[in-house]
Amino acid sequence: MKIKELSEQLANQIAAGEVVERPASVVKELVENALDAGSTQIDILLEDAGLKKIQVVDNGEGIADEDVENAFKRHATSKIHHQADLFRIRTLGFRGEALPSIASVSEMTIETASQGATNGSIVHLQGGTILSHKMGPLRKGTKIVVENLFFNTPARLKYVKTFQTELANIGDIVNRLALSHPSVAFRLVHDGNKMTQTAGNGDLKQTIAGIYGLQTAKKMLVIAADDLDFQIKGYISLPEVTRANRNYLSLIINGRFIKNYALNKAIIQGYGSKLMVGRFPIAIIEITMDPLLVDVNVHPTKQEVRLSKETELTQLLKSAIVEALKEPSLIPNVGQQKEFKQRFQEKQTMEQTSLPLTQANDKPLVYDAASGDFFVPGDTQKLEKVPPTDSVEPTYEATQQPLDTAAQQTSTENRTTIPKIAEELARFDETVHDTTAISVQMVEKMLHEKPSTQRFPELEYFGQMHGTFLFAQGEDGLYIIDQHAAQERIKYEYYREQIGEVSRDLQELIIPIVLEYPADDYLRIIEGKDTLEQVGLFLEDFGQYTLIIRAHPTWFPAGQEEQVAKDLIDMYLATGKVSVKSFLEATAIMMSCKRSIKANHYLDDKQARALLKELTTCENPFNCPHGRPVLVHFTLSDMERMFKRIQDPHQTRATE
Repeated sequence: MKIKELSEQLANQIAAGEVVERPASVVKELVENALDAGSTQIDILLEDAGLKKIQVVDNGEGIADEDVENAFKRHATSKIHHQADLFRIRTLGFRGEALPSIASVSEMTIETASQGATNGSIVHLQGGTILSHKMGPLRKGTKIVVENLFFNTPARLKYVKTFQTELANIGDIVNRLALSHPSVAFRLVHDGNKMTQTAGNGDLKQTIAGIYGLQTAKKMLVIAADDLDFQIKGYISLPEVTRANRNYLSLIINGRFIKNYALNKAIIQGYGSKLMVGRFPIAIIEITMDPLLVDVNVHPTKQEVRLSKETELTQLLKSAIVEALKEPSLIPNVGQQKEFKQRFQEKQTMEQTSLPLTQANDKPLVYDAASGDFFVPGDTQKLEKVPPTDSVEPTYEATQQPLDTAAQQTSTENRTTIPKIAEELARFDETVHDTTAISVQMVEKMLHEKPSTQRFPELEYFGQMHGTFLFAQGEDGLYIIDQHAAQERIKYEYYREQIGEVSRDLQELIIPIVLEYPADDYLRIIEGKDTLEQVGLFLEDFGQYTLIIRAHPTWFPAGQEEQVAKDLIDMYLATGKVSVKSFLEATAIMMSCKRSIKANHYLDDKQARALLKELTTCENPFNCPHGRPVLVHFTLSDMERMFKRIQDPHQTRATE
């Protein structure tokens, strides 16, 4: 068979199979190019979830007229020039594949002008072929319009999901980019409805409020740590603010959102038993490192990376989270949870598919991240309506201002996120009736207010309900304690301490333990004998896929020697390593659960007070070893609100 060189157009379409998986891929690549161009404001305007039209407008450096056509040649880029540059990549893009790949499967128009140029350029392409190149208006930045995506690759359209799913993926991408670049103002508009808008004033916590809502942002803790190689900073949620999957863990390395299993695992380990099983926190972690320590040239999407010193980084991240959770009180405030119960349930439903949702009548529900509301597109009472995308231009052009000046105004006036947060705050607090009374300073103060310095309150016991819950009062309200969870925590910390001292001494066995395994497991165990010997498990080959143990560590519980040995070997087969600490941790959890008081067990006053006193001595008095809350809190204001004591009805009536 004769070997032929592929045409450039066909090569680009093949590359598009890796780079352009769906409309969200196009948005990601175009917005990353805008960020690399130094943009401070980026608008993303969509029609039909991006399949009909994607328009990205920025105020970056732009492209010179003589370079515009080169931008659509494969592996043409302005970001790297030499082989050495591959090891010090500081930009989001560098492969030179995105623009030609996108152009090869769509109809594309680019309108751009570089600083100092005498005129702009407009280039129109179809299926990767340049149809026209003419003079355009002189405006700062670049506007790229991608239409009829996958028009010439109909097979790809078969794998495109529903509009709701595709829009959800775009919303997720924009959210990640906004969190990665809080100093850039983002605006996402779909079919005339504004979905997301951030202030771009550099305040990450305010960006979090704009995306996840004010109440979530108020429950975020600052983390910070550094060593000679890494600098870590960002926010993690209190253990009471969790989600059903890991999608809310945002890892950002040198400004790039990445996916990394080891770092995600380190975040979960940092929370320890403070998280419920099967629940995951919200985290935005910014990691700065020398580009030499990270290889981003692993996959065309550049989200999968390889890290040098990954073990050291995971340990630093875990330690930073442990440290951040040491000081604040971790008692859930039930009053706020009750106030937002309906919205919380709606968000929980949304978690499996992210944004947006679909109602029973199949009308798409879209989530407005800035206000925290759900709405049906076209409902002008709940969402600002934007003109059709054909006539939409960014606000900075509509006012005939240079875009960088408008971006400064956005930053100083906070005219994007703050008003929406103020509306949400007004809905939350019944004492606030006029949203104009909520100033920018008030919102910023609420976002950055420090938690109470008292980690665990002084409690006065006064009653029990159904032999299960204890009632106590503190200076700031009512506390309800789950007696089983409380004693489980107390006993867990006791057993963890008691069995934590592991001796390396061995106890000889009169009758050896004989273990039989299938051939594949046997070979893996033989290969890992050195690892097992590090925890005191010395195995001898007994022939026919059989192993023998003649001595065991003295810390093995009497009568359970064979079972403990099997459990440690199973841990090695499952993970490739053995951790006595993890094994003993699981043992302590099991013992504490079995030996704690259960529900419907009535305590007298002396026993209840003794239980609360022991709880105050715990390292973590807030959660049982499985992560369930030990106690919850109703503040005095929560109680007054529930009983409508916020406002005296007689005084109100007298003033009418």
